[in-house]
Amino acid sequence: MASWLICTAVWLILIGQISAVSEPDLALRDSRTAACQNQHKLSSRLDTVEKRVQDTVQKLESELSVLLDAIESPEWIFLANTDSATPAVDILDGSQSSPQS
Repeated sequence: MASWLICTAVWLILIGQISAVSEPDLALRDSRTAACQNQHKLSSRLDTVEKRVQDTVQKLESELSVLLDAIESPEWIFLANTDSATPAVDILDGSQSSPQS
């Protein structure tokens, strides 16, 4: 009977030790969990921003490609004529309706 009481007392002491130690661990675990959740939210937001930036860059690249193709087309190539000292067309003069040759 005495050994049963000793075993029960030891078990109660061990349970008390475990419960006393686990309370600060819970607070620490909660703070770590909150930090992990904040990190996850931040990572998700950064992923969203990165995707939007990539989409915008792709759109701008395609628009730039279209503009360059339009500028290099035969009807606008005279504007890129760098052989003469004066421009082929004065864009500020509204009286010219056709390019000079």
